[in-house]
Amino acid sequence: MARVWKYGDNINTDMLFPGKYTYTCAKAPEILPHLLEDLDPTFAKNVKKGDVLLVGENFGCGSSREQPALGLCAAGIRAIVGKSFARIFYRAAINQGLILIECPEAVNAYAEGAEVTLDIEGGILTVAGKQYTFPKLPAQILAIRDAGGLLQYSIKKLRASREQAQH
Repeated sequence: MARVWKYGDNINTDMLFPGKYTYTCAKAPEILPHLLEDLDPTFAKNVKKGDVLLVGENFGCGSSREQPALGLCAAGIRAIVGKSFARIFYRAAINQGLILIECPEAVNAYAEGAEVTLDIEGGILTVAGKQYTFPKLPAQILAIRDAGGLLQYSIKKLRASREQAQH
C-alpha cells in the first residue's frame, strides 16, 4: 500500500521547488529540504521512499527547471499519478527517472485515507479496492527509471556498446 499525497490543478514548478533557490540549489541534498515548501510545508520533512503523488490537471506547469523532478525523484516518490502533466515537466521527469502516469479516473476516485496500490509494470492502479488501468509504460522509460535517470541510462548503453565493439 502506497502512502499518498494529493494536490490539485495547475501546480507549477515554483510551488514544487521555489524559484528563489534556482541558483543556489542544484544537487538533490540541497533541493530536498525545499520541496513543496510553499504548497505543503510538511512535505519535505515527512515524504518517504515509495510514496505516491495524486495530482490534478497541468501538473508541473511553469519553468523548465529540472530541480522539481530531481528533488521528487531523490525523495523516493515512486510515481506521480495525475489528470494531466505539463509537457516540459513530463520531459524533465523522464530525464530524472521519475514515473508519471495519467489516470484521471483514479485521481477523481481517491478520498483521504483510501488504500492505493500501484503496479507500474502491469499498468494497474487500485484505489479503495477498485482497479484503474493505464497504458503500460514503454520498456525504455522503465529502463531509464531503473538506471537512475537518462544520463545514467545513456552511460550504461554507451558502455555496453563499447564492450560489444571490443569483442
